[in-house]
Order: sequence, then C-alpha cells, then structure tokens
Amino acid sequence: MAIIWETRQAGIHYEVRAAGGSRRLYTNGVFHSQYNPNNPVTGNVWDLLLLPVFFYRPGEIKRILMLGVGGGAVIQQLNHFIKPKEIVGIEYDPMHIDIAQRFFNVTQKNVTLIQADAVKWLEYYQGPKFDMVIDDLFAEVDGEPSRAVEASSEWVQRLFSNVTNDGMVVSNFISPKELKASAYIQDRLLKNRTKSAFTLSNPYYDNAIGAFLCIETSSKQLRQRLLGIPLFNTHQKISKLNYRIRLL
Repeated sequence: MAIIWETRQAGIHYEVRAAGGSRRLYTNGVFHSQYNPNNPVTGNVWDLLLLPVFFYRPGEIKRILMLGVGGGAVIQQLNHFIKPKEIVGIEYDPMHIDIAQRFFNVTQKNVTLIQADAVKWLEYYQGPKFDMVIDDLFAEVDGEPSRAVEASSEWVQRLFSNVTNDGMVVSNFISPKELKASAYIQDRLLKNRTKSAFTLSNPYYDNAIGAFLCIETSSKQLRQRLLGIPLFNTHQKISKLNYRIRLL
C-alpha cells in the first residue's frame, strides 16, 4: 500500500495511503477511514455504521448528522446507497476535513462539513431535527483509538433530543463491553426511549455498533432488504459485507 500524501501538523502525523482504487486515512498511525468508489462496501467497520439506514424504506431517511467525519467514508457510502437530502458532518480536526475533500472527494452539494467541537456544536444547535444521528467521535490514546466523548446519560439524551420521532441514533464503541456499560443500556429512561435496539459487529474487529431506533423493526427485516442490494447480498461473490447483528 503506497503513501500518496503525508504531513505533520502540531505534532500530528497524517497519511493518505492507496491500494488500487482504495484510499485510507491514518492519523498518528490509527486507521480512520477507507473508501473505494468502485466498491463502496469496505468489509470494515464503516459498513456497520451505514447498515441501520436499511431498517427504513427508501426516502425515509432525509437528514443525517455525522459526528466525526474522518476521511468521510460513511458519508460517501450514504450518498452512494440512499442519497439523502442533507448530510451535516461535524469534525474537530480541520485537517480531516481538508483530506476528506481532497482525497476522498466529499464535495457533494448535499454535504455540509463543519469544523467544530461536536459537544459544543450540539449544545448550541437549534435547527431542525435529524432522521439519523451517527456518533463516530474517536481520538487516539497511546496510538490506539478511543471514544472522544463518553456515552453518558447527558450525551445520549442530547443525541436523542436532536432525532425525529421516527429516527435513530447509531454509535460506535471500541468493544461490546464499552457499549453495554454506556447510558444506552444502563439508563432505564433512555433505554425506554427506543422501540428497537441492535448491536452490529464484524468478526475481524472488536468494535460494537449500537443502533437505537424509535420504530419497531427486526433484524429479519434488515436482512431481507439487504438481499435485494447486490453489494450487500452476502450470497453473491461481489459482496464484501461481513456483519453480525443481535438484539440489545
């Protein structure tokens, strides 16, 4: 895998690597994003952040808030598969925004990238609610990825307060243990806020993705919808999708 661009800014090492049509972003050696426009299913964690949109029918997810942009892989996947009316991406690191636009081509008209602290931005946000909020806020600690914002009752409540009545919140956790310890599970009032909740995982990664929906649905319904999309139909050789889903 070739390094096609790198720089150091304020003690942070950024690299963009390429292998064929695939682009990868590494920050201080931590793998942040991967995307290939010729095959938008990565076989990686980013697929798991995307999959919950298929609990809904086409056109139901119109406005999406992406907290933590990285290289913009999930934004590109969302635009490829569902083309929502609007995606707002909040990213603390201005270099990540520049990389997303320059190397991952996150320049679509329906995408707004904002350089800001996600916690403060949400604290002051007073606009319309979103159909989907994705919490993918990560930092690096000793060369390892770590959640940048604790999934406390206050934080989770703030996320839900910006979701429509039929919407959902999707959150990325380092491990199933971290997900189970979060306010999504431990706070009874918040747990009752949703009608359906699932964890998605990839057997090759430790991450656990929590999907918390304000509608009643099932994993069976998700699987049936994915079968109708060739790149997500795991019975077809062209699909790189590798996931597990369980009720929470």
